[in-house]
Amino acid sequence: MRVVGTAGHVDHGKSTLVRALTGINPDRLAEEKAREMTIDLGFAWFDLPDGQTVGIVDVPGHRDFIENMLAGVGGIDAVMLVIAADEGVMPQTREHLAILDLLNVTRGLVVLSKSDLVDDPEWLELVARDIGETLAGTALAGAEIVPVSARIGAGLPELVERLAALLEQMPPRADAGSARLPIDRVFTISGFGTVVTGTLLGGWLRVGDEVEIQPNGLRGRIRGLQRYKQPVEAAEPGSRVAVNITGIEKKALARGSVLSHPSQLQPSLLVDARVRYLKDAGRPLKHNAQVKFFSGAAESIAHVRLLDAEELPPGAEGWLQIRLENPLTLSQGDRFILRYPSPPQTIGGGLIVNAHPGRRWKRFQPDVIAALVTRLSGTPAERVAQAARQPEKRPALQKQLGYEARDFEAAVSEGLAEGLLVELPGGELLARASWEQMKRRMHDELDAFHRAEPLRPGMSREELRSRLGLKGAALNALLAMQDEIVVENDRVRLSGHQVRFSAAQAARIRALGEKMAAAPYTPPSFAEAAEMVGQDILYALIEIGDIVQVQDDVIFSRAAYDEMLRAALEMIDAEGSVSAAGLRDRFNTTRKYAIGLLEYLDAVGVTRRVGDARVRGHRSR
Repeated sequence: MRVVGTAGHVDHGKSTLVRALTGINPDRLAEEKAREMTIDLGFAWFDLPDGQTVGIVDVPGHRDFIENMLAGVGGIDAVMLVIAADEGVMPQTREHLAILDLLNVTRGLVVLSKSDLVDDPEWLELVARDIGETLAGTALAGAEIVPVSARIGAGLPELVERLAALLEQMPPRADAGSARLPIDRVFTISGFGTVVTGTLLGGWLRVGDEVEIQPNGLRGRIRGLQRYKQPVEAAEPGSRVAVNITGIEKKALARGSVLSHPSQLQPSLLVDARVRYLKDAGRPLKHNAQVKFFSGAAESIAHVRLLDAEELPPGAEGWLQIRLENPLTLSQGDRFILRYPSPPQTIGGGLIVNAHPGRRWKRFQPDVIAALVTRLSGTPAERVAQAARQPEKRPALQKQLGYEARDFEAAVSEGLAEGLLVELPGGELLARASWEQMKRRMHDELDAFHRAEPLRPGMSREELRSRLGLKGAALNALLAMQDEIVVENDRVRLSGHQVRFSAAQAARIRALGEKMAAAPYTPPSFAEAAEMVGQDILYALIEIGDIVQVQDDVIFSRAAYDEMLRAALEMIDAEGSVSAAGLRDRFNTTRKYAIGLLEYLDAVGVTRRVGDARVRGHRSR
């Protein structure tokens, strides 16, 4: 399935040509028929001799409706640029050509219409030369010129033949697995409800699929599909599609919304882009200038932030961060057009390099520009590495980059082989540069922690995760690949770090140990122990595990705690349960210590309270 656009001046006979090729009048509005002028997008189709159906998007030619034209050319495969033989290239033709060039429409034909009105060979030769000069330096340079007369049918068979040959040379539309339908029309049909149309990109749609409309996030289901007025069960990428949706009312939808499968797309108010500013823009593009932004069928007022220049002179290229006033659903690789709102003028366009930067960049930052250059022109492997700055699962990366599964896996294999990527134990991918940076950060964070807290055995895993800004699973994967870092009892430390006490501190610790050993089941309180050795040293002993703190003011030596724990479980196994009184009597202690221990065992899941007694808990085995 292919979609061809018709472009050109309002008087050059585009609609007449479409009607002659297809038998369908693309001018559907009463005003269009009365004025004999295309105002909004028109749609038609016909079959080539090989049976392939070609969809046609007829766009307005008058400069007053250029923004309607922009809503229709985003999804076309090729263009028929219609130029009247008796008039030649007109100013509006040049603007359409500039837009096609900015959108990188590289395949097309020049249809020299109304050729029956000119019988002067020298005039036709002059027009053809002017056309060639106009196309030079654009994406349509060298396009074939086909003279036709829609009124008498002259040249139409040759046009169909040339169009078929042109489309045959094109590769099939890529199936990216994720369907995306920029909506260019919304209407209702009695008895069926809401219908939207557009040119399907990315992947397939099927009857019964759940769908989501962005940017408002509404969800519905596909009740029916039509492709060129014929009901189908599924629609493939590259075809014009009408989608009958249940669960969403017409008033909630508008041109410029995007239909996709749920959770596949998200809107953005900020995008990074490479722009080409047209030579005839007339004045430099200023930082923070207000413009109108068009992409697909969507538009928004926007402000452009120049990232690598004070201003952009006509004919120059540059890096922009575009701040949209209305959220639009865009993807990396989408083309866009910029216009000044007043007086209205097409001034440039380019390529979305990052549809979700997530932050406002500072200007004139070499690392920011270098990252954008990689996104724009790097190899597939380099682009995967660029996207994998944080540990990411393969499906998330593939979705973000928009690659087909086969191309994505080839890029990943290349990235791993070239050392651009690291595969973590959980299967996540991470750029090697990010991996090396994270290793340095982990080492630096732990080294600083050890210097600030020499008496603590290590930093908690959660604190390290928070400092690095990682998810728990990602941190676990990174720790598993570190030889210089040790994880003990949920504490993380550098392998060379040990808690070392001075001779004076060690003497105080021995004194505390002797006092706790003398009365192991009625030991000093936390406050008393802290007074003997100092609170920081006592906390260090607790973190090391030499002392167990069961309540704010109740502590035991490790030996006493282990002995009381074994006894409590033995009593449960022998008698069915253990009580505070039973544990108190067993160790000739007091209720304070017995209850303190049992409540701690409850909290960690070793025991479970049933009435006034305890039984084994889920962590007792």
